[in-house]
Amino acid sequence: MRSAVLFSVLMATFMFAGRVLAASPGNGVQVIADEVHRRVDVTIDGKPFTSYIWPTLLKKPVLYPLVTDDGITVTRGYPLEPRPDERVDHPHHAGLWFNYGDVNGFDFWNNSDAIKPEARSKMGSIVHTKIVSTKSGPDRGELVVESVWITGEGQKLLSQTTRYIFLHRGHERIIDQVVTLKALDHVVFKDDKEGVLGMRVARWLESPEEKGGTFMDANGNPTQVDAAPAGANPATGNYLTSEGVKGGAAWGTRGRWCALTGNNGKDTVTIAIFDEPNNPGYPTYWHARGYGLFAANPLGRSIFDPKQPAFNYSIEKGQSVTFRYRVALFSHAATTAELNHEADAFSTESVSAK
Repeated sequence: MRSAVLFSVLMATFMFAGRVLAASPGNGVQVIADEVHRRVDVTIDGKPFTSYIWPTLLKKPVLYPLVTDDGITVTRGYPLEPRPDERVDHPHHAGLWFNYGDVNGFDFWNNSDAIKPEARSKMGSIVHTKIVSTKSGPDRGELVVESVWITGEGQKLLSQTTRYIFLHRGHERIIDQVVTLKALDHVVFKDDKEGVLGMRVARWLESPEEKGGTFMDANGNPTQVDAAPAGANPATGNYLTSEGVKGGAAWGTRGRWCALTGNNGKDTVTIAIFDEPNNPGYPTYWHARGYGLFAANPLGRSIFDPKQPAFNYSIEKGQSVTFRYRVALFSHAATTAELNHEADAFSTESVSAK
C-alpha cells in the first residue's frame, strides 16, 4: 500500500515538473505572450531574441530590442531605454517597425509624443488590437497579431494582420515579417521617402562618415541630427547592397537586399534586410542613413529618383496587399555569397508558404 502511495506521489511530482518545464522558457524558440505588460517575448534556448511590444509611449507596435545569437543588442535604446553616447533625435525611431509617411495625407511614420498639439490631427497611429496566436518550436516560433491604422481625425484607414516567423539557424537569427493590409477606405500611399520597414540601430553601427545635418519629414518639418557623439563605442557601420553599392551611396538605390556590418570593439555583426519579388515596388529602394536609420521603402520612387514618375500606390476599399520581408542577424561579417544565398532561400520559402 505504501509503495503504491509513494509511486503515485512520485508520478504526480514528475508530471507537475514536466508541466513547469514545458511552460517555462527553455530550449528552442519560445514565443510567450504577456498582454498585461503589453508585450510578447521571444527567446531562443532561454536567451532573449526580441519582443513584440505596444507601449503607450509609442504610436505603433514594434519589435524591440533585436539581439544576436552572441547576446549583442543591435537596436538603439532611445526613446525606450536611453543609453550613454546615443543620439536622441527622431523619437519615432524605435526598434523594428512597419508604417509609412503619407497615407491619404496623414503621416504615420513621424508620429510621437514630440509632435506639437496643433499638428497632431495630420498624424496617424497604428493601434494594436489583438494577439491572434503564438506558437513555439525547436527552431521556429510564430506570432500573429492584428492592428488598425487610425488617422489623427479618428478615421480607420487600414486593418493590418502581421505574421512574424522567428527562426534559428546555427549562429543566425531570422525574422520573417508578413504584413497584410486591408483597405477600409480608398487608400493612397503617396510617393514618399518615409517607409515602410524600418529599424534604428545601435550607436556603433552608425557610419563613421556621418556628419549630421537637417532632415525633412513628410510634411517638410526639419529634424536636426548632430554629428556622431564621441564615446567608448566608435561608429563602424558600413552598408552594402545586392548591387554592390557601399556606404552612404546606398541611400536611394535599389536592390533585393541591403546589409549593415559593424563591430562594437569586440564582436562583428551583420544585419540584413531582404526584399521579396512579389512585394509591390520590388526591388525596394533603400532609405538607409548613416546616423542609424535602416529602412526598405518600395513605395517611394520619384522621391529617390526625380527622373522617375511618382508611384502613389493605391488600394481600393475592401482590397488587400501583402508585404514580405526577412531580417537576418549574423554573428559575423556576412559575405555577398551568404547574403545572395539567404535571398534565394527567402524567395523560395515565401513561394512555398503561399
